Amino acid sequence: MASDSLTSREKILDAAEALFARRGYAGVGLREVAESVGLVKSSLFHHFRSKAQLYCEVIARVLDRIRLGLAPVLDSDVGPVERLDRGVEALIDALAEHPPTARLLLRSLVEEDDFDSAPEALRVEEALGEILDGMGRLLREGVEAGVFREVSVPHMVQTLIGATVYHFASGDLGERLLGRPVLCAEEVRRRKRELQDLLHSGLVVNFPPRVRSEA
Repeated sequence: MASDSLTSREKILDAAEALFARRGYAGVGLREVAESVGLVKSSLFHHFRSKAQLYCEVIARVLDRIRLGLAPVLDSDVGPVERLDRGVEALIDALAEHPPTARLLLRSLVEEDDFDSAPEALRVEEALGEILDGMGRLLREGVEAGVFREVSVPHMVQTLIGATVYHFASGDLGERLLGRPVLCAEEVRRRKRELQDLLHSGLVVNFPPRVRSEA
């Protein structure tokens, strides 16, 4: 029974993630979430007491995936430049492997729905704080070591968020600009290289440009 319950809960979270990513918190009702997984609305309350709780748990799960992908990189003992490169790859992989993630995160960062009253909001804040703190520590370490040039760490973190989250949330505009789907494997690989090269040229001190294998 516990296994069945867990399976139902994960299905609900998956469906809610896709719906919230598409239309935001205000645009999704619990009845729609329930029906998308073959449940009646009342059954949803066996797993989530409110839409606010469901939304917070969806966001927290997304952030946990990113956090778990970044943590081994940020905690490794390689130099700041290599950690930065690997961190870019881990962040992009986390966004590309779950297509709704980027748009959901972009909505959650800019929409002004207030979930402070939901106990689960604390888990969201903690997970986001851990990710942002980890990125900030890496940048500060590189600056203090003289490996990265003097930059505003908060602004650079903002740049990294924009260059990754927005890119994979860009939908039709991104596809129009690239001439192919943003999430196709070749473009995901190219995004990693483009962002790494941009960071090397703008952030890394005296770092020689890498030889590109294609134009």
